[in-house]
Order: sequence, then structure tokens, then C-alpha cells
Amino acid sequence: MRTAIVTGAGAGIGAAAAVALLDAGYHVALVGRREQALRETAGDRPNALVVPTDVAVEEQVDHLYDIVDDAWGRLDLLFNNAGTNGRAAPIEDMPVDMWRKVIDVNLTGSFLCARAAFRVMKRQRPQGGRIINNGSLSAHVPRPNSAAYTASKHAITGLTRVLSLEGRQYDIACGQIDIGNAETAMTARMADGVPQADGSIRAEPRMDVSAVTDAVLYMAGLPLSANVQFMTVMATSMPFIGRG
Repeated sequence: MRTAIVTGAGAGIGAAAAVALLDAGYHVALVGRREQALRETAGDRPNALVVPTDVAVEEQVDHLYDIVDDAWGRLDLLFNNAGTNGRAAPIEDMPVDMWRKVIDVNLTGSFLCARAAFRVMKRQRPQGGRIINNGSLSAHVPRPNSAAYTASKHAITGLTRVLSLEGRQYDIACGQIDIGNAETAMTARMADGVPQADGSIRAEPRMDVSAVTDAVLYMAGLPLSANVQFMTVMATSMPFIGRG
């Protein structure tokens, strides 16, 4: 039995990845704040476990891992996917509360889930497991007016590197997938036009979310002796290479 936790599984990439893993035979804990959305993702699949959780709250994350441990006794995969954008704003107008919310969900939430995963993966037998962090293209280059989101995603890259280093001796592999313009509700605005680095407003192409789920399944399916350290999956014609 292969087991997984997917955070942010109520919508978008998280929901698509959770369904792909469930259909591939994984037992999957679907994690997010909205229980009804998680249940819609799970459908009637018997290998789905719905666990409403705010990943930014330490006690809730610890409770999540207790539930998973009681249900399955091990964890093979964590997809650290939960995230929030916050409202686009120039840095001089960005409220500190919005900064903290984005950092709490995107970075602290990923840290808390990875920390708990390490504790499980180190003690279970056979030892080890895999963590996949959702980085985003914003782990490489910013969009205009995105200080909190960009800072959080750059920090995810540092977290990925640390987890890879500390996990080596325990057969814990950690990689990062950086996703650009997958076709989900969150990116619907891309088709109508979004601000570019030169101040213009332009529509951007999107890719089918299946390209992302195929990549996640590939990373997840590798033996622990191999790892995709960083992978970028993006709509081919989006303005990423050459931006600026």
C-alpha cells in the first residue's frame, strides 16, 4: 500500500494531483480548510481520507499526522501544495497582515507539514519517503506587485534544499515542482490579461492541468534511490524565459 498526503486538495492543482494519485492506487489524505471541497475531490473513492486542516496551525498539522498514522501506519509521499497569492499590491501599499498570511500558508505551512513528515518517515520501517514541494515560477522570477508571494516561493527553494540535505541519510527524497499557468480556476484571469513587467496588460497561455499531474506522478513514482531535484512545467509560450 502506497500512502500520500496532498495539501490544498480542495481545488486546482491539489485536487487534480490528489485524484491522479487516488486513481493510481495511492491511499491519499486530502488536506485543506474547506471540508466540503475536500469531499467533492474525494468523491466515493474508498482510498481517500478527508482531513480538514489549516496547514499554518501547528496543532492541526500534528493532528493530521496522528490521523494518518492511525489509519495507515506509514507515509510514502507528501505533496506540499497548499498556497495563497494574497492581493496584488505595490510593496509600499502591502498590509503586513497580508504578508503574514501568505508567508504563514505558503512557507510556514510547508515547513510544518515537512517537519511532521520527517518524523514519520525517519521512524517507519522501511524507512524513508518522498516530499514534493510546489514552488511555482515565482520561485525564480517575480510578477509585478507580488512581494509576499514571490518571497515565500523563493524561500520554498531553500526549504527544498535543506530537506534534501537532511533527508539523505534517512532515504527521504525531496524535490520541487515549479508550475507555470496550469489551467485551473486560480489562473482563469490569465486569459483576460494580467500585468507584465513592462507595465502592459496581456493575456497569457495556459496548459492543461494533466501536464502537472503527470509530472507529479512521475516524481512520486521514482525509487527512493533517485530524485527529481527541480522540475519546471509551464505553458510553452508563456512569458517566462526572457521576462524583463
